Amino acid sequence: QVQLVESGGGLVQPGGSLRLSCAASGSISRMYAMGWYRQAPGKERELVADVTGGSNVHYADSVKGRFTISRDNAKVTVSLQMNSLKPEDTAVYYCTFQAGPYQNTYWGQGTQVTVSS
Repeated sequence: QVQLVESGGGLVQPGGSLRLSCAASGSISRMYAMGWYRQAPGKERELVADVTGGSNVHYADSVKGRFTISRDNAKVTVSLQMNSLKPEDTAVYYCTFQAGPYQNTYWGQGTQVTVSS
């Protein structure tokens, strides 16, 4: 029903910045939430940030003050500005979409972010 395509990943040095973008398409009648998860090798996937409802924003403690999530309701897109990147931010980042609370979560294919010297 919904397809998500992420872009903007890449290799960056510690302290650098990247901006991830995600565009949703398909059968979208309404939108409740969009966000970003990430998964490092050997670790569970974790929530990085999301925007729910009207404009409620949540960040993982590990990224507060460094990452900024932005959602465009009209375009059904979400971005993640990542500043002051650390090696521990290295992961595959996934975009998510929910049409409503308790509804199925759609996932993008993921984009690799590598923070290394």
